[in-house]
Amino acid sequence: MKSPLLLFIFISISLEALPVAGAYQPTDDITVDCGSSTSSTVGVRNWIGDAANRSDYTPIEKTPSSIIARANSSSPTVSGQVPYYTARISRSEFTYTFNVTAGRKFVRLHFFPSDYLNFRRVDSLFSVEAAGYNLLRNFSASPFSDYTSSPTFHKEFCLTVEADRILKIKFAPTPGNSDAYAFVNGIEVVSMPEGLYHNTAINSNEGTKLAGQTTRYTLGTTDALEAVKRLNVGVEAVKRLNVGGAFVDPADDTGMYRTWEADEAYVTSSVIGVLPVNTTIQLNYSEQVPNYTAPDRVYTTARTMGTHKRINLSYNLTWSVEVDTNFFYLVRLHFCEFQIEINKPLDRVFEIFMDSQLVEGRADVIKWSGKGVPVYRDFAVAPYDGGKKRANLSVALGALSNGSTLYSDAILNGLEIFKISNPGRNLAEPNPDPTPPASKASSSLSKAAKIAIVAGGTSGFTVLSLLAFFLYRRRNRAKDSTSSDGTSWWGPVSHATTKSTKTQGSSLPSDLCRHFSLAEIRAATNNFDKVFIIGVGGFGNVYKGYVDGGATPVAIKRLNQGSQQGLHEFRTEIEMLSQLRHLHLVSLIGFCKDAGEMILVYDYMARGTLSDHLYNTDNPPLPWKQRLEICIGAAWGLHYLHSGAKHTIIHRDVKTTNILLNEKWVAKVSDFGLSKVGTTSESKTHVSTAVKGTFGYLDPEYYRRQRLTDKSDVYSFGVVLFEVLCARPAVSRMAPMEQISLAEWAQSCCKSGSVEEMVDPHLKGAIALECLNKFCEIAMSCLQDEGAKRPSMNDVVWGLNFALQLQVSTELEVKDHAGVSVHDSDDSDHDAASIRGSGSDEAINTSDSDSGGWKSSRETATSTRSGSNDVCDETMTSYDSEKLP
Repeated sequence: MKSPLLLFIFISISLEALPVAGAYQPTDDITVDCGSSTSSTVGVRNWIGDAANRSDYTPIEKTPSSIIARANSSSPTVSGQVPYYTARISRSEFTYTFNVTAGRKFVRLHFFPSDYLNFRRVDSLFSVEAAGYNLLRNFSASPFSDYTSSPTFHKEFCLTVEADRILKIKFAPTPGNSDAYAFVNGIEVVSMPEGLYHNTAINSNEGTKLAGQTTRYTLGTTDALEAVKRLNVGVEAVKRLNVGGAFVDPADDTGMYRTWEADEAYVTSSVIGVLPVNTTIQLNYSEQVPNYTAPDRVYTTARTMGTHKRINLSYNLTWSVEVDTNFFYLVRLHFCEFQIEINKPLDRVFEIFMDSQLVEGRADVIKWSGKGVPVYRDFAVAPYDGGKKRANLSVALGALSNGSTLYSDAILNGLEIFKISNPGRNLAEPNPDPTPPASKASSSLSKAAKIAIVAGGTSGFTVLSLLAFFLYRRRNRAKDSTSSDGTSWWGPVSHATTKSTKTQGSSLPSDLCRHFSLAEIRAATNNFDKVFIIGVGGFGNVYKGYVDGGATPVAIKRLNQGSQQGLHEFRTEIEMLSQLRHLHLVSLIGFCKDAGEMILVYDYMARGTLSDHLYNTDNPPLPWKQRLEICIGAAWGLHYLHSGAKHTIIHRDVKTTNILLNEKWVAKVSDFGLSKVGTTSESKTHVSTAVKGTFGYLDPEYYRRQRLTDKSDVYSFGVVLFEVLCARPAVSRMAPMEQISLAEWAQSCCKSGSVEEMVDPHLKGAIALECLNKFCEIAMSCLQDEGAKRPSMNDVVWGLNFALQLQVSTELEVKDHAGVSVHDSDDSDHDAASIRGSGSDEAINTSDSDSGGWKSSRETATSTRSGSNDVCDETMTSYDSEKLP
């Protein structure tokens, strides 16, 4: 396989002779080399020094005190580079005035944070205003440069110049700080074609589709349209990517000097796809997508998923870009089909996700525009990450699996992301206050915290205007509303009702679980002696220890130092388990948050994990009946999470290593670090979230669509059931290709009637045939492709209890006929017919349309083997009595 570097070199060489597509000629093309007394020509552009005699661009100062200076830097990448070699610097306000034509403009501000004469690099702190917008506020260029690892950078904005044809850009040091100063190294003002990003045409009466909603957002009233005109949104260009291609220099843009980065650094999916290129195709631009929309190089390179259908259906091709929260963003996706295999509609159809929301279920580029015809689609999204100021905005493409497309593949040629000004005409994210105020209860705005809006075709910034108005209205309504109980379940617990141990601004509920000191933990583990380690996981080491003077054995999980993922899981685990009590959930005794240590203390589970007794172990194999009882216990725990707790909880990491066993072999579900509050039905709103879990157990529907429901846990539990039956891991990389994935292999065996091939050899002759049929039926139903067709955990509990009843009943019959083994009968051969069963007990048949492929075990229990119902009832009673409120 060629390396990405070689592919990019190949693409760069191939595209070297590619002409610039129909360059647009801007009516205004101004470049100012701030702090320079001379003019310099770079490529085809002339940078004019603002310090030259009679310069048209010398700024007006509130208090004449600005200086011009060269950077005190020996960086070879910056030295002598226009416009970063010199700067205009001042500790008082200064304003540049440009006489330009009316209309939309690119405004680019160039910065090189450095020491300038007596101005220290770290002291730059200023705000910038232009065309009535706050572009930057309390902005410090030094930490921004360090954070992005960019010695020089520019900020690009798209603004409207009104009929007076005057554009003023004001720089003002932050008041109250005598050392603060403002500076700028270069300024660009470039016209853009009308309608490129801002189209004043109103969208159709059908309205704009809201992702995840069944209704459309319409603006048909005069008042609303007038409000849109008053808003007149501005935007900041956050990222512009030539997907699958090389860096495109501003001089090679279509006359607007935009920068197109290569996308490789922003691809975050586990598989990065392939990079097709076609330098010979004749691109056919349209009236809706003119030839200046993006360079030809964007539309003749791409990133696709490739031709391997099985791999493509297992992941989403994903890009992530870090952005400020509390803003809406326009995301423009550029497409052009140029591969020889793709020629007609339905050849390549795929899904598009925006920040985990499905925004396009059937993207068909050929249907949209035709072959070799560039097209784009605009979306808008409001990233949200639990109140954080920065979040990752993700764009993901997923292959379709329903057979309605010739190639299960996806394609993207270009990506642009723009921040949209809020109703206060603000594009700046203010610096945090020294002491942030206490978080308020969630309001009605929270329902719009993460929403993606599909913009049709080239409607562009009309959608942005409508969106800004929509957000403004929602925020105003939020001021007058509060939550029903004044608090959030996930928020800090009220001091009026419970004590808490404060940790970095959070409240950890110490009334429901104990707060240990670090000294107690060190004493319990003999100062974290390695001899006491009983397990190692992604969170960190797990130690066995003793507390309360050695009277109580505990399991102590210690977070690895510096693990940010562990910090999130630490807090989630405490918040979750401190409010849950159930026989089949592991109990959290307490926690420690001292001296940088984050430690969780649990009940000690003497027999370890379920996987410790299935494979890669010296432990004796578990009897079949005991395996069934363990599965039933774990199922009860998950059923309680989904239906018995105050809120539905989705575990998200169900696997045999997260099912623990105490000294009495009682199963308990553990490790709630990835858990989410969710929903219980596909008919209700799902939880959209970044995909997390363990490979081999991960629900493929959740992975493809990024929609999390409790049925994702059901799928994972189906894998656990087969793992218990087969005594092998969910993924075995040393197995033959068709057996690597246990879920796929088990389904294949069940469908072909060859279950005996996968059953643990230690169980041969020990499983009653009808029990095996029922067990496989349950497991297969859990692994249905569509979550809506999977059983609930309540049905799984019933089904497993019925399977146990069948096993017990058969064993009783064997005892009644002494000397006859469990399988001394004509049914002992596990062929296709016997595995599928007959009558009402159709073991592996998952095609019942009336029940979504799942026949309730309660119904089956009453229609099959009626003579054994006493055993079933007895078994159910014993488990019901153990279920705690």
